Amino acid sequence: MRIRVGMAALAAVLLCVHAVTFAAAAPAQPDGEVTPAPPRHEGEGPYPQLILRGVTVINGTGSPAFGPADVVIEHNRIVKVQSVGNPGATIDADKRPKLAAGGREIDLTGHYVMPGIIDMHGHIGGAEQGTPAEYVYKLWLGNGITTVREPGCMNGVDWCVSEARRSAANTITAPRIFAYAAFGFKERTPMTRPEQAREWVREMKARGIVGMKCFGYRPDVLEAAFAELKKQGMRSACHHAQLDVARVNVLTTARWGLTSMEHWYGLPEALFDDRTVQDYPPAYNYNNEADRFGQAGRLWAQAATRGSDKYEAVIGELLKLDFTIDPTFTIYNAARDLMRARRADWHEEYTLPSLWDFYTPNRDHHGSFFFDWGTEDEVAWRGNYARWMAFVNDYKNRGGRVTVGSDSGFIYQLYGFGTIQELELLREAGFHPLEVIRSATLYGAQALGEEQRLGSIEPGKFADLVVLKENPLANLKVLYGTGHIRLGDDGKVHRVGGVEYTIKDGIVFDAKQLLADVRRMVADEKAKRHIERLPQP
Repeated sequence: MRIRVGMAALAAVLLCVHAVTFAAAAPAQPDGEVTPAPPRHEGEGPYPQLILRGVTVINGTGSPAFGPADVVIEHNRIVKVQSVGNPGATIDADKRPKLAAGGREIDLTGHYVMPGIIDMHGHIGGAEQGTPAEYVYKLWLGNGITTVREPGCMNGVDWCVSEARRSAANTITAPRIFAYAAFGFKERTPMTRPEQAREWVREMKARGIVGMKCFGYRPDVLEAAFAELKKQGMRSACHHAQLDVARVNVLTTARWGLTSMEHWYGLPEALFDDRTVQDYPPAYNYNNEADRFGQAGRLWAQAATRGSDKYEAVIGELLKLDFTIDPTFTIYNAARDLMRARRADWHEEYTLPSLWDFYTPNRDHHGSFFFDWGTEDEVAWRGNYARWMAFVNDYKNRGGRVTVGSDSGFIYQLYGFGTIQELELLREAGFHPLEVIRSATLYGAQALGEEQRLGSIEPGKFADLVVLKENPLANLKVLYGTGHIRLGDDGKVHRVGGVEYTIKDGIVFDAKQLLADVRRMVADEKAKRHIERLPQP
């Protein structure tokens, strides 16, 4: 049995931010649902031995880059990272790691290698967006994302777990997937007793889910879910939606054991010192997304000011709880400059027409709330970002963990590209480029509980790597699949950058070819619609 849930009803009843189709049974998808990824035909390896020669290493721990170095991989694990000389000097071949019989080496002199990016908030498309899994995965891998936390499994629990297992087995071309189920979404009736929450957690674990995503719920029921998650060794993420944030904010869930807060909802509310609820206008209606997002952009101005006693108390308690902030700055970026987000470089070649239709202002599509979005809204959101970014930067500076998440597929943000934009926004918030890379790699692994296997370029860890010709520490824009515009010595404008290779589990993917596949998908869909360009309002 499948139940189709409308966006407005779902937002009102279950606090979901995405309209979805639930599949209670196997992941084979009927017409109209998200198409699982096809069998893998891309990538080479893993190899008995693979050596990346002559690279400059950005290892993800926060340490400075070093090189030239040789990175030695055996099967899917890094076994050695060896400096082999000094920049500009001749390398003594006798002092380099030896290539074993049957191994492969790639001369990457002058290239940079960093850990694969971990996107902590990545939805695998959606039926309403018309985005098949293959499209989403290739955009992610093509932009250097090798691991994704799927917060909610909105395409169905069994579907999501199946894709995660297929990716782990490398039978599909996809990043690693950590499947987090949305709390209560399996239930056909509301949960009213704590034991129901505990049962839900146990059932999700039995079905292969590794964590929970929540939006809010009756406090005693939700607290029981967190207690059971701890007992089962599972992790969690929460978008503290306005319908329950007055009684369950970030401090509440952090005390219960929440792993990471998503976006920023629930944090300003924890910082209130002269009120207990947001200053909603009398006509505010949460199901009207123009109200919801318009007023959200005015929320940080209602929180305690930076450096105040309340501010210090909240930030101090979150630090003691070893709490993770996953801000997803990128997903709201259009709210402060709609035209810039709508006309981003990547849309024309990489955004499917169906997804473009979904972005276009529409009262029935989540995140398409630009009904009459003007100067006052954008100015409010710019102020909102300034306060929000200041808190996140302060949290990082005090030793707090901040990760990278994108939530793409909504609000003019595209899979893969939105993740790289999140890196730029962390830089805008005040992070050093090395801190940005650490948030995108090691800190994500820590929040997943996977720091022994993922997140940095160190022996013993999985070979999840990104290879570039350009230095991302000098310019994060070179990570975008569309590259960076540079005026050359020849007086001509060139596009430089973009990921050369994305290595996941020791398998070497040609990132540019993956993106070429996406361009073909988009071109084919345009041809079917008899359009040359995406329509503008």
